[in-house]
This record gives sequence, C-alpha cells and structure tokens, in this order.
Amino acid sequence: MKFPKIVLLIVSVLLISCNEKKTNSFEPLHPKEFAEKIKTTENPQILDVRTPDEFESEHIDNAKNVNWNSDDFAAKAESFDKSKPVFVYCLSGGRSKKAATKLKELGFTTVYELEGGFLNWNEEGFGKASTGQVGMTMNDFNDLLNTDKKVLIDFYAEWCGPCKQMEPYLLKMQKEMSDKVVIIRIDVDKNKTLATQMKIDQLPTVVLYDNKAVQWKNTGFISEKDLKKQLQ
Repeated sequence: MKFPKIVLLIVSVLLISCNEKKTNSFEPLHPKEFAEKIKTTENPQILDVRTPDEFESEHIDNAKNVNWNSDDFAAKAESFDKSKPVFVYCLSGGRSKKAATKLKELGFTTVYELEGGFLNWNEEGFGKASTGQVGMTMNDFNDLLNTDKKVLIDFYAEWCGPCKQMEPYLLKMQKEMSDKVVIIRIDVDKNKTLATQMKIDQLPTVVLYDNKAVQWKNTGFISEKDLKKQLQ
C-alpha cells in the first residue's frame, strides 16, 4: 500500500522532531539516583552552578563551581568533556534546569540534573553533617510570630531573579501596610538551618501567618496585586 507523499513528509517531520526533543533533553535525578550515578562514573564531572559564595559555604565533593548567573558560563562549560556525563546542581533546582538545558545546546551528550537541588540532597542525607547552626534558630523564627498582627515571611536569596522582582514592592508594602501586617524577609543563604528545617526548597516562597498558624503559602513569583489580595 502506497502512502501519499504528504503523509510520508508529515511522518518524517514528526520523527525528526521527536529525535531532536530526545537529544536536547537532560535527565533529572532524585538525590539517591544522582549519588549512585556519580559513584559509578569514572572521574565524574560535577558542576555546581550556584554563586561562588554559595559554593564556598558547602558543596558536593569534587564539584567545580561554574556560576550560571555569570556572563562566562558557556565559556567555562566548554572546558569540560562533552562526550562524558556531566552532573549539574544548584540550591533548589531552578538554575540547574536552565544550566542543564544550555549544556545540551552546547553539545554535551549526557546531562544529569539534581532534582530539588542541594537542599534536597541534604534533606535526603547525602550532605555532610552540619557543624552548627547557620543563621536564626527555630525559636528565633517563632519569636517573629509573636504579634497580634498577621505576619508575612518572604524567603528569598540574592541570586534569585523573581525574588529581586518582588523586592521593591515588598519593601514598599512593609511601610504602607505596617498597621495590618508585619512583613519579614529572610535570606535563605544566611539562614540555611532554618530553611532546611522548614523545607524551603523553592524560591521565592512567601508564607502568611495569623495567630502563629499558616494561613496561606505561595511558591514562585507573585504580583503585588495578587499578594495584596491575600493581605486584605
């Protein structure tokens, strides 16, 4: 049975599209799978795409720091062997997904991305045991909730793009709505113990408390208009 040329052309285009999609995709792995792949790979190439300060604080053994937010990310990535597997991670997964996609575009054949980032890695017990409290304690945090007003906690980081977008109107709302709500911004990089204990694995994360109980929570960017609706 002969098929019309148009049908054969459509099938060919679909097959090419599927193959390109498969070729250009990277493989996200849970911490356990990520750790096992590293163990079974000879001289694994591990890329920590966080900022130098984050990297210096703590990182996966034998990882190299290639900052995703730097202008020379692609240039530095080119120094690694594209024919061998590369392992990519950041703090919570946002930057590593972008970096992994870029690495595939640059021609890396096998890219593994750590799902949930370094926060998930630590939570699953693969990080080094903490040598002490980093930043405020849970008791310190609970003290922030001791007020008759509502309390909005904004968990952010300096490297987080959406966090920077939200910063101007959050600071403005701190003053304009001070009679109704207390707005507190917490840098997760400076309060890592608290962030881990509260399972803050995506940024930005805003949590609204009323009488010390969680009333509402949002992860990711939220507009000033939509945020104000929650605070009425």
